[in-house]
Formats: sequence, C-alpha cells, structure tokens
Amino acid sequence: MKDEYSPWCTRYGGSEMAKRSASSARGRRVEKSERPTRAEKIDFSDAPELTDEQLARARRVGRPPLGRAARELIAIRLDPDVLRALRVEATRAGIGYQTLIHQLLAAHVRRSA
Repeated sequence: MKDEYSPWCTRYGGSEMAKRSASSARGRRVEKSERPTRAEKIDFSDAPELTDEQLARARRVGRPPLGRAARELIAIRLDPDVLRALRVEATRAGIGYQTLIHQLLAAHVRRSA
C-alpha cells in the first residue's frame, strides 16, 4: 500500500515521512492510512504582507492554551443520560460540555483537597 503513495510524494518534491499525532488514537488511525506527508517546510517568501485591517480580523487557529500546562487527552465512558444532561446544562451555560465536565471535576478536587 505504501508504494502507491510514493509517486505522488516524489512528484511534488516531498519525501516519505509518517504523520505523527500527539493523540495516540489519532496517531494509530493515521499510521493505518500510511499516507506520506511532505518533509520540506512551506516557503512563505512570496506571500504578500497582511494589512493592519487583515491582522485585526485574524483569529487564532486551534485551541488556546489553558492553565500552566496543556490539557491531557483521555477517553472516558459516561452513561448516555449523564452525558445528555451535561450537554444540556453546558448549552444553557453557553459553554462546551467538556469545559463543563472540567469545571465540575476541578471544583470537586478543590473541595476535596
């Protein structure tokens, strides 16, 4: 299977390199696909400069860092009724359900300490 991707990679000047991910589950999926990624970096030298207006409208890509360290990705099994209730409550509060779960767990840890 790897050989069928090699011509694409070399045709566009790249070399074969396995994709890696911080998430072990995602990393396993990517490794199964065996799709190569280009090894060289993108050359931005011919990209036009952004105007002040464009910079003012720019948004950060990806998740913002929270706290002193990056949060750890885990898998957890929850009862469907509990998860549904958490999602409803999070929607009412205007936050993501994972953020709500984090807040509830952090409050419990603070009370217990």
